[in-house]
Amino acid sequence: MLLKGLLVNIELTVASLAIGLPIGLLLAILSSSKKFFVRIPTIAVVELGRGTPALVLLQFLYFGLPQIELTVDSFVAAVAGLALTTGAYTSEIMRSGLQAVPYGQREAAQAAGFSQADQFRFIVLPQGLRIAMPPLMNFAILIFQGTTLCFTIAVPELLSQSYAIGSQTFQYSQALGFAALLFACVTLPGVAAVRALERRLAHPA
Repeated sequence: MLLKGLLVNIELTVASLAIGLPIGLLLAILSSSKKFFVRIPTIAVVELGRGTPALVLLQFLYFGLPQIELTVDSFVAAVAGLALTTGAYTSEIMRSGLQAVPYGQREAAQAAGFSQADQFRFIVLPQGLRIAMPPLMNFAILIFQGTTLCFTIAVPELLSQSYAIGSQTFQYSQALGFAALLFACVTLPGVAAVRALERRLAHPA
C-alpha cells in the first residue's frame, strides 16, 4: 500500500512539472516583456499564484468548483493545483536565469544577423535554462514533498495510505515512519543530484 502511494506521489510530481514548467517559462517570457499591458498583468498573475498557498488552491479546485456544477476528480484537481503553483514559482526562477545571460551575447548574435526570435531560441533560452536548472531541480524536490498536501482532497498518495494503515492497525508511528523513510529514499538522492549538478555547472569540464 505504501509503495502504491509513493507511486501516486511520483505521478503527481511528474504531471505537475510537465504542465507547470511550460507555464512558468511562458510567464517568465511575458513578465520580461517591454510592453506595459503584457508585463503588468503577467506579474499580477505570478504574484497571485505565489501568494496563494498550495493547500488553499487544492481545496478550492476540489471542493469549490463543484458548487458551480463542475465536478473535478481529486487527482486532476491535485495536478492542476500543483501545476499552477509550479508555474508561478518557477517563472521567477526562469526569469532570473534568462536575465543572467550576458547582454553582450545578444549584441553579438544581433551583429551576426540573428533575428530576435533566433537570439532567444538559440542564445538566451539554452543558457538561461542551464543557469536555472539547479534551483528548478530543488523546486521539483519541494513539489514532490508538497504532494503530501493532496492527502486533504482524498488522493490515495503515500500519506493517505499510511493513515489508512494506521487506522486499520492502530500503529500510526510505524506507518508514518515507513512513509518518511520512503520519502527520504527519493528526496536524498535528488538532493545529491542537485549538488552534483551545481558542482558541474560551477566547474565545467
